[in-house]
Amino acid sequence: MADNSAKLNKNTNGSAGSDAPKASQENAEMNTAKAAQGNAEANMPKANQEKAEANAPKTAANAPETGQRDRSRNLEKAEHVIEMEHLTKRYGKKVAVNDLTLSIKKGEVFGLLGPNGAGKTTTILMLLGLTEPSGGKATIEGMDCTRDPIGVKSIVGYLPDNAGFYGDMTGRQNLRFTGRLNGLEGQELEDRIETLLKRVDIEYAGDQKVGTYSKGMRQRLGVADVLMKNPEVIIMDEPTLGIDPEGMRKLLILIRDLAVEDGRTILISSHQLQQIQQICDRVGIFIEGNLIVEGTLRELEEHIRKEGNYLLELSVQPMDDQLLGMLYQQDGVKKIEKEGDKFMITSKKDIRPRLTQFLGENGYTVYHLHQRGGDLDEIYRVYFEKAGQADERSSYEKNNKKRGRFGRKKQQAS
Repeated sequence: MADNSAKLNKNTNGSAGSDAPKASQENAEMNTAKAAQGNAEANMPKANQEKAEANAPKTAANAPETGQRDRSRNLEKAEHVIEMEHLTKRYGKKVAVNDLTLSIKKGEVFGLLGPNGAGKTTTILMLLGLTEPSGGKATIEGMDCTRDPIGVKSIVGYLPDNAGFYGDMTGRQNLRFTGRLNGLEGQELEDRIETLLKRVDIEYAGDQKVGTYSKGMRQRLGVADVLMKNPEVIIMDEPTLGIDPEGMRKLLILIRDLAVEDGRTILISSHQLQQIQQICDRVGIFIEGNLIVEGTLRELEEHIRKEGNYLLELSVQPMDDQLLGMLYQQDGVKKIEKEGDKFMITSKKDIRPRLTQFLGENGYTVYHLHQRGGDLDEIYRVYFEKAGQADERSSYEKNNKKRGRFGRKKQQAS
């Protein structure tokens, strides 16, 4: 390291003449050119300066792009911060994570979604260097998560589903403890505590004992705790679990700000789809240790449409045999089920044009007609079925309510 520093100083301080290294000559020439350009601009008449400014390329601030579109383009160009290549973890004969290859970009919020037991937490443990993979590797900012776990931990903050704090200490005292563990002292430490309590919106509770905090307050204090060491990457395991709606709203806004305003890279594991889809740039669906699909919500929606997966919700009066017969005769209809007062019609194509014509011609009263597919819940359901899994809600109804095709309980054999 000392040799490299010496070389750097020599190249930086050396003469730009014929005896200087080529790089130094180029730097000197570049500086001379910049100085000449600066002098030319300073002596340019005001009218010419204004004309030059008008012809100059527009900055991002003046470009007619939306903030979201700019963010998407920036993420496309961003380098990969987290990389997993054929990452595998076995516990005996059970494969918890199977050949996972995934890259996450700088400043991105990535949602790793799947049911309990899918392998999400095992993946996180391997990223944090807390368990060794059975195969493949994972890196964060180029550091191997298995070989350099200390280096990884120095730039990564981790928020578990139930952040642990000393309940008999105040929020401020807990943050002070964490700050000192990370080498902060004095006024710098106190200033950071104040800043973070304000940012997570629990400044009013900073001097209350954490044992009195709600789950949502504890999770926001957990975010402040993670930010004490100013990490580049934040990994959150089920951060919204058990939080009331208002607490969840505040936490989701905070998470999004950490990426958009701070440029931090965030990986979130969760099975709560509706909440997570509000803040993620991309999602990956994880089932039984396998990454089934990943991409933006729009990309996943377009993909299932191309594969011919449509689900139509229909509620009309009367819901009679004539309607059922018409539906079953439609080309592409694969399945019809009843949920409450609605028909759920699975088809290979959009049947709404013919259906609405039939309903109008035959005097049906339409209460509800909705083509599902744009929300994460529907995307999740489709990929679960493709993976040979049953949706948890449908599985519950099947095993516990024992309903027939149209919701009537089946008769038990005597």
